[in-house]
Amino acid sequence: MKASTFVVIALSLATPGFASAKDQIKHYPFANAVAEATKSGKLDGTVKFYLHGSDPQGQVTVVKDDVSVNRKTNAFGKADQPTCDWALQSALIALQDAAKQAGANAVVDVVSDYGDEYRDGEKYECHVGFLMSGVIMKGKLAKVQP
Repeated sequence: MKASTFVVIALSLATPGFASAKDQIKHYPFANAVAEATKSGKLDGTVKFYLHGSDPQGQVTVVKDDVSVNRKTNAFGKADQPTCDWALQSALIALQDAAKQAGANAVVDVVSDYGDEYRDGEKYECHVGFLMSGVIMKGKLAKVQP
């Protein structure tokens, strides 16, 4: 670790106002992060994601209720939205893997859940701090048949 980075981190931990100066709640478009993760191959498209309020067409059978994923990433010196999208993509990969393991092809009723659920049909909630950005996503693993 470079000495300058160490000094900044040490000062941030020693000075409470500096350390929490950036603690914010942000809301960003969910579809953008999903599209980027699919385009880059992080998501393979076999599992679809449906935010709360946007139900899939067809018969929905919930396989597993209340699956929660918590993902964080380094935000030090980085723009907020890219770090939030990165954390969301990581959460979606974990949800995709859980869905496949459960025999599901969708994650429905997806919400952000930092204690108080954030339910939005287009956006997700990200907590951005001086050092870290993070998301907690919760949903239901389901089989959707047309």
